[in-house]
Amino acid sequence: MPVYKAPLRDMKFLLNEVMDFESHYASLSNGGEATPDMVDAILSECARLSEEVIAPLYRSGDEEGCTLENGQVKTPKGYKEAYEEYRQGGWQGLSHPVEYGGQGLPVSLALLKQEMMGTADWSFGMYPGLSTGAMNTILLHGTEEHRQTYLIPLTEGRWGGTMCLTEPQCGTDLGQVKTRAEAGEDGSYKLTGSKMFISSGDHDLTENIVHIVLARLPDAPKGTRGISLFIVPKYLPNADGGVGEFNNVSCSSLEYKMGIKASATCVINFDEAKGFLIGPPNQGLECMFTFMNTARIGTAIQGVASAERSYQGSLAYAKDRRSMRALSGKKEPEQVADAIIHHGDVRRMLLTQKAIAEGGRAMLYYAVKMADHMVCGHLENDEKKAERADDKLGFLTPILKGFLTELGCEAAYHGMQVFGGHGYIREHGMEQIARDARIATLYEGTTGIQALDLLGRKVLLLTQGKAVREFTGTIANYARKYLRNKEMRPYAMRMLKLAGQWNWLTIRIGMVARKDRDMVATASFDFLMYSGYCFMAFMWMRMAVVAQEKLENGGAESPDFYRAKLATAEFYFEKILPRAQAHATTMLAPTSSVMQMDQEHFVFE
Repeated sequence: MPVYKAPLRDMKFLLNEVMDFESHYASLSNGGEATPDMVDAILSECARLSEEVIAPLYRSGDEEGCTLENGQVKTPKGYKEAYEEYRQGGWQGLSHPVEYGGQGLPVSLALLKQEMMGTADWSFGMYPGLSTGAMNTILLHGTEEHRQTYLIPLTEGRWGGTMCLTEPQCGTDLGQVKTRAEAGEDGSYKLTGSKMFISSGDHDLTENIVHIVLARLPDAPKGTRGISLFIVPKYLPNADGGVGEFNNVSCSSLEYKMGIKASATCVINFDEAKGFLIGPPNQGLECMFTFMNTARIGTAIQGVASAERSYQGSLAYAKDRRSMRALSGKKEPEQVADAIIHHGDVRRMLLTQKAIAEGGRAMLYYAVKMADHMVCGHLENDEKKAERADDKLGFLTPILKGFLTELGCEAAYHGMQVFGGHGYIREHGMEQIARDARIATLYEGTTGIQALDLLGRKVLLLTQGKAVREFTGTIANYARKYLRNKEMRPYAMRMLKLAGQWNWLTIRIGMVARKDRDMVATASFDFLMYSGYCFMAFMWMRMAVVAQEKLENGGAESPDFYRAKLATAEFYFEKILPRAQAHATTMLAPTSSVMQMDQEHFVFE
């Protein structure tokens, strides 16, 4: 079973040497406490918690799974104790306001925490992760009474949270939501309906669970414009902030899944459960997007986590497993055969995993700086500042979620392949990573949904291509600075060409889509993947620039660390980035190749 080790060297390389988070934190109104010493302490302690407390639960949690007994979900052995240590450490409120029980640190630090915990055991990390989404939604859209009643115990980790969107008849199409909310005499509402696929919908880690629920008022218009948002606790709060009477919120069944088996995925029934309106009536979907975007970035982390954990496992195996001799001659003549890491195809898979994990991590860290500014805008009541950051982050979110989860699955399958037949056997743990990774491309909006959101909504509808122009402008301005740098010039030239091509592809699709609306649907997946490869290339160029400079002038890490960065950057540009051109070609293919066949011809008799 692979042993998880937090990649602190790579994390600190990005934070300190590539992206200058020290200056970034100094520029934030809530960043004063995030000094280098404080950040190092947080990273070190979270690494210890993840490696020693959470990671040992990964396999046992998968084997035991969750159980439903008398309407109560029980998590696997060890989860309650691990969660209590997590709660006692104050980790849940790391990046939430002090006035509600948090530590008030920038939200990016919560992402670093989530990455390490999620890589150690994604199933475990989902419980506090769902709570974070509920906390953000209440913080931004709730009343002060809501915050005092629900946000404080959520921040302290005494209560958990969920989001309840999906129903049996609808998944992504939330306009079909049927759960109803009827007004009561005391200003509350009675909610009746059933929700499914609810992650962390019920468990025994916290004393109460706060559900954020989409439902319809009796006079609501049809479709998504008639959805409201409600806070519905499993147990009603007491006047003293404790847990009161049961609120008719029950788990009727658990889903038995391919992976993340220690994460409770529930069918939740509301039987005239008391709820409290959050945000304006019939504008629940807009408020819920706070939760959904939090979850989508969180799911992007799962892609990186899958790649990192799989890479760590397959790397250790490739150094130890011996088979045949390298084609270029014996590498370990004293051994019966060479370690398989000397074989070119094994190296290809290892380098692909490494490039995905480290490139994806850089993409996330780049984006989360925007999230820091967005949160500061809200805290400062500067909505224009928050909106500017949200717009930039909104463009990147579907790329992060869609692209990184697809590549996380690829990396997980490479991990199994490096092990050969042993990768298919449970005792080695690699097949679990692949099973757990697969859900990431599905929940919080499938890759296809992310692609439509990116191309159809963020690029063409809302910004008429401006989102692409602004981001490629950032890439081009960076690349131009290195056109006269001998080592970096090849990367700079590639990035300038990609920036120009990205804009041209956007314009071309937009022109065709004016006459053929199916163009957006048939091109969107390739557009998303192309965007992801370009974004990751930008990150690998930035890492290569810093690695080269540190090799010449000295840095915090060893020369071998920086040489490995340069070698991985070269591998990415030569072996992975060319995939982008295939996507560029296929996204412009006529829609007829996808849409022309009659429905009746999709047969299997």
